[in-house]
Amino acid sequence: MTNPFAHLLEPLDPQSPEHHFYNLTKLDDPRYACLPFSIRVLLESAVRNCDEFLVKRADVESILDWQHTQTQSVEVPFRPARVILQDFNGVPAVVDFAAMRDAVKALGGDPEQINPICPADLVIDHSIQVDFNRKSDSLQKNQDLEFDRNRERFQFLKWGSKAFRNMRIIPPGSGIVHQVNLEYLARVVFQRDGLYYPDSLVGTDSHTTMIDGLGVLGWGVGGIEAEAVMLGQPISMVLPEVIGYQLQGTPDTLITSTDIVLTITKHLRQVGVVGKFVEFFGAGVAQLSIADRATIANMCPEYGATAAFFPVDTVSIHYLQQTGRDPEKLRYITQYLKAVGMFRDYSDETQDPKYTQVVGLDLGSVVPCCSGPKRPQDRVPVADMKADFQQCLGNPQGFKGFNVAADRHGESVEFQYNGVDYSLSHGSVVIAAITSCTNTSNPSVMLGAGLLAKKAIELGLSVKPYIKTSLSPGSGVVTYYLKESGVMDYLSQLGFEVVGYGCMTCIGNSGPLPEPVVESITKGDLVAVGILSGNRNFEGRVHPNTRANYLASPPLVIAYAIAGTICIDFEKEPIAVTGEGKEVFLRDIWPTREEIQSVERQFVIPAMFKEVYDKIENVNERWNSLVAPSDKLYTWDPKSTYIKSPPFFEGLTRELKNPESISDAYVLLNFGDSVTTDHISPAGNIARTSPAARYLTSRGLTPREFNSYGSRRGNDAVMARGTFANIRLLNKFLGKQAPKTLYLPTGETMDVFDAAERYQEEGRPLLVLAGKEYGSGSSRDWAAKGPFLLVRTLCVCVCVCVCLFVCV
Repeated sequence: MTNPFAHLLEPLDPQSPEHHFYNLTKLDDPRYACLPFSIRVLLESAVRNCDEFLVKRADVESILDWQHTQTQSVEVPFRPARVILQDFNGVPAVVDFAAMRDAVKALGGDPEQINPICPADLVIDHSIQVDFNRKSDSLQKNQDLEFDRNRERFQFLKWGSKAFRNMRIIPPGSGIVHQVNLEYLARVVFQRDGLYYPDSLVGTDSHTTMIDGLGVLGWGVGGIEAEAVMLGQPISMVLPEVIGYQLQGTPDTLITSTDIVLTITKHLRQVGVVGKFVEFFGAGVAQLSIADRATIANMCPEYGATAAFFPVDTVSIHYLQQTGRDPEKLRYITQYLKAVGMFRDYSDETQDPKYTQVVGLDLGSVVPCCSGPKRPQDRVPVADMKADFQQCLGNPQGFKGFNVAADRHGESVEFQYNGVDYSLSHGSVVIAAITSCTNTSNPSVMLGAGLLAKKAIELGLSVKPYIKTSLSPGSGVVTYYLKESGVMDYLSQLGFEVVGYGCMTCIGNSGPLPEPVVESITKGDLVAVGILSGNRNFEGRVHPNTRANYLASPPLVIAYAIAGTICIDFEKEPIAVTGEGKEVFLRDIWPTREEIQSVERQFVIPAMFKEVYDKIENVNERWNSLVAPSDKLYTWDPKSTYIKSPPFFEGLTRELKNPESISDAYVLLNFGDSVTTDHISPAGNIARTSPAARYLTSRGLTPREFNSYGSRRGNDAVMARGTFANIRLLNKFLGKQAPKTLYLPTGETMDVFDAAERYQEEGRPLLVLAGKEYGSGSSRDWAAKGPFLLVRTLCVCVCVCVCLFVCV
């Protein structure tokens, strides 16, 4: 039927009458001007897509009346403008699309009807690991190994890019999905099918929210939801409350955007923003670059909100210009957003919407900080890091405790590395990684790290060779300006060579540690440390041998690497002593904001972005030469251990089956609070003694060929065996951390998969008992699919005083 809001259509530019937009200001409703800017994006989508079937007039009214409906749990449909995927979650999505085509054909339909209707971009960035580091050829070796390990997956994705319409693949070696999205893929305003409308998206990665920093509304969803959107279905969402976060004041010259976001993360965790939008406003916002805003928006999942929105302003337009966007697009972006009341002037208080609640931060109160040792919200001022870690050592096992006896706090283990004697103790740094889209997209902190490295080298400082150092930029632009500014050489001399363009250490693709280091950690049962410029530091995520992991800015990553330990008070203790016996303090090598800004103005220029992104889709020669099938139906290889036709569509019928009742269920696992998707969903390396390893061994693979769980998300047999396989899983049945459970009929301790398989063979229904915050963390579809496959039946989650996860 005709859109009931068609009367709002009008040309944006009289010179181009064929291009229209829905002018929401013509609703002539005073409620519109009071709406948060993020809610205006939802409203525009509802108006534009109103068909009285999937989107109804009543939905438009519910959004327009947000001031009243926000607290009433009203559900509304939202049709994002596009979908973005990374390869870990993208591969299973394409596998599902391929299986859907098979199912449609089996039911007598046309399989080629299965295509993304909503535009989808897939960036291959999660497959590369830090196998090689500290050498000038580390990048090439890691990329070669990535391709060798993942050739089959890459061939499958290349097939998908040809077989499915409306799907674009960005090849490996291009960058991290969220940085590529920010610098290249983001439209800000779409011009499609004769219409202008706001760019918006959902993505199969929880840090999709990074794009909110540019004024593009987006958030992470599970792969199943993303697939539904790709097939043209709207997301059904509860109309959220919107917390207005007011930024005021001016940050100290030594403060980085990382310090600001870690401070905000802790604050908003205390406020409680789960399931809500956060929208930033206030004069302080105008002082933040888009890279700073993107850093804050990136960690939205860590403070629990759905989205962290910075409406578009003149700084946003300048960023689009800086990153080489088409001037004509900048013209209509600005014109459109002003016409619909979505262009922000942060200094104009009359534009401030009415929020559910207003909280804020004085940027002048922010101090240098890290977060850890096990959660991103556990912020620790740098001045308190030494004391905090020492307290954590003795605290009971928990988020801030390792339960190390007091008489063991001073223990150390001697070892040799490359013929030189060293020692490790509690708090020793063994991984130092400048990684993750959170920070590598921000020139100020990346150049800050480079300038700190320059000063350190000039004073004769170094990083101990056994520390696994790495630099994984979010795009080729980063390497470009680090080289042009002259700081890349100093980073290399400290061991921070470029090891790859992708999401590496932050997701557990940290690769192996030197064997003497691992042996020493194991021998002394040491709490070794990983320090990374990432956004996640949950237990078992970064590396199995780093029990303490801290999030920090790139300059601080280098500082702690030079110090070699987290147990240092930078104000009172030297970071190092030179060969001449001179004490060097962190303040001696820390660059000023003026130094950083001067280098940034000179070397971060539009030509760099244009040169890198003009060739991004064909710069990888191995990808270009990769031969992929051309059939519209995928030919499944029964020998493949990467790509397998999933069982989700087996027995699919045209009519829905009735659900079965639950009776005589057994408890598979018994959890407490905060069991995250990192505990549930397979991630990181595949342990050699795990059920997944036994499966792969039975298929003729050696441990060297296992690759990671993330790379095998296209194979349900591996993923089911990896569900609940996190080594830090705390099951109350056992009373200790282990990826195991009790098989209740006999009392045997077994791997979770083996127990579930035995229950399944006996026809016993299962449930999982869990406390609050079960399933928090990354939006991983395998956190749903994995438990489903353990019993091959429906999984339901009911939250009461505890969270009841039922597999029936």
